[in-house]
Amino acid sequence: MEVKIDTTITWVIKNFSSLQSESLYSDNFVAGGCKWRLWAFPKGNKRANHFSLYLNVRDKESLPIGWRRHAKFSLTVVNKYSEKLSRLRETHHWFEHKAPDWGFPEMISLTELNAKEGFLVKGDLTVVAEIEVLEVVGKLDVSEESSSVMETIDVNGFYVLPSQVDSVKRLFEIHLDLASKFRPKNPHLKTAYMNFLLSLTETLCQSTQELSNEDLSDAGASLAYLKKAGFKLDWLEKKLDEIKEKKKKEEACLARLQEINEQLTPLKQKCLDLEAQIDKEKEELLAARAPL
Repeated sequence: MEVKIDTTITWVIKNFSSLQSESLYSDNFVAGGCKWRLWAFPKGNKRANHFSLYLNVRDKESLPIGWRRHAKFSLTVVNKYSEKLSRLRETHHWFEHKAPDWGFPEMISLTELNAKEGFLVKGDLTVVAEIEVLEVVGKLDVSEESSSVMETIDVNGFYVLPSQVDSVKRLFEIHLDLASKFRPKNPHLKTAYMNFLLSLTETLCQSTQELSNEDLSDAGASLAYLKKAGFKLDWLEKKLDEIKEKKKKEEACLARLQEINEQLTPLKQKCLDLEAQIDKEKEELLAARAPL
């Protein structure tokens, strides 16, 4: 019997609204000497109009006879726009051969999930699980696996994926007061805000040719949303203004080019007509000079 530390993982369910499968699993992650995964029912498990979510021990048959895992865990359906709207549920359970999964058949109603903005962002649903394995009976060494379910890393109080660590560190190195007035305290919501900021910075690194005016309008709304949460983003606002100005110049250049092309088209045709007339006159000239 032994004590284990907490494990935090994030699972992004892509295209949630269009899923046809009755249930689906996250990738595996390791805690307490065994493999775990999240088990989701997009249309509910014996609960109509609900999203059901469970924590499940994977490959239970491979564990030693009499294995047990006492785990305290929380599952959160993240609302990226509002900390208060995020749905958090907590429980604890002795996982064993006869009861390898435990969770919440009524995690959140589909009506609420689809009606309130922030749960489904571009069709994707984000779930965060925090698991603390309190006691382990029947130890089995299990190596870590490559997985799309990632443990998060703390960078200045923001839990981000390993692939995002360098980008977030650079933000804080360049802009020391970036989050000095950031208000939300919920770690899942903080992660959602940081992902939102990273996405916005990536968008604004695109060329004006790749960005539409609608994109820039959305970027402005996103920037206002992030500033309202307390991020200090004067530098990003300045960059957005510069991009908008460049976009105006691009559109002005395109308009002038179109106007010039419209003026040039009839002139080109006139040149072609004159060249044809010259060829005709040359033929008549040759015929006039030909000896009898």
